[in-house]
Amino acid sequence: MQIGVVGLGRMGGNIVRRLTRAGHDCVVYDANPAPGAALAKEGATAAQSLAAVVKALTPPRTVWVMLPAGKITEDTIAELAGMMQPGDVVIDGGNTNFKDDVRRGKELASKGIKYLDVGTSGGVWGLARGYCLMIGGDTEVVNRLDPIFSALAPGLGSIERTEGREQLDARAERGYIHAGPVGAGHFVKMIHNGIEYGMMQAFAEGFDIMRNRASEKLPADERFDLNLADIAEVWRRGSVVTSWLLDLTASALAKDAKLEQFSGHVEDSGEGRWTIEAAIEEAVPADVLAASLFVRFRSRQQHTFAEKVLSAMRLGFGGHVEAPKK
Repeated sequence: MQIGVVGLGRMGGNIVRRLTRAGHDCVVYDANPAPGAALAKEGATAAQSLAAVVKALTPPRTVWVMLPAGKITEDTIAELAGMMQPGDVVIDGGNTNFKDDVRRGKELASKGIKYLDVGTSGGVWGLARGYCLMIGGDTEVVNRLDPIFSALAPGLGSIERTEGREQLDARAERGYIHAGPVGAGHFVKMIHNGIEYGMMQAFAEGFDIMRNRASEKLPADERFDLNLADIAEVWRRGSVVTSWLLDLTASALAKDAKLEQFSGHVEDSGEGRWTIEAAIEEAVPADVLAASLFVRFRSRQQHTFAEKVLSAMRLGFGGHVEAPKK
């Protein structure tokens, strides 16, 4: 299947690689020509402009935009829409606010252009592991583009199958779902990221408590000089808190038990804030998720070992580098 991909950063470039390796025909563009040139050597077709992407595709066209949420995505989709025809499809695979999707979907529908929002999780590991996809949009379009989503998703893999799913949508087992109409994909991904904040914070605080057990402020016979790398590793082996986030923590601690390469300055990329806003709109208590977001705000003023653990996990799954110290 033919598809255009705009935005060839950490995830966009690997999305192209995974699609190309699965036999799909990718026409790619980035404001920086270097990643496009590199992908051309791997089987993609590099275009020099958005107009060139549209021209190279055969109608009905599909263009996947993989750019940071905000003005750059807004402007790019608006420019694409001005060149596309009824029946063409625009996919936003970035971390856009779902309310922007709802508005944008209506605007494009008035021109006959279809719009899908695809929450995409997998970070820098997506090329090898596949991407978990949460898709919003018209059923007909989602089904037509299924070969794209199926190629990007992890597939069944070695994960034990869930008992009782025999009559449910098989796509979920393969790592992608049609979540609902336009906006639903990014809404589900937003909540996913909000939960991620809370899970990360729980690990971070737990390891911080264990690290401080050696404090001289405590009674001598209640002090423990704990090996955090070993604890993280043993928890990976059969404990109920086993997870990919724990895997990343164990890897970081094995390399540097004090995490000295990290300052503990932890950014938030937007989804955590939007999750709390949604909770407020719905009057749903979200104590843990709200607290985890506020910790990230605090981390930019004062840093603890817990924030270093957070930074280590963010670097591990998404390649997120800490902001320079000010």
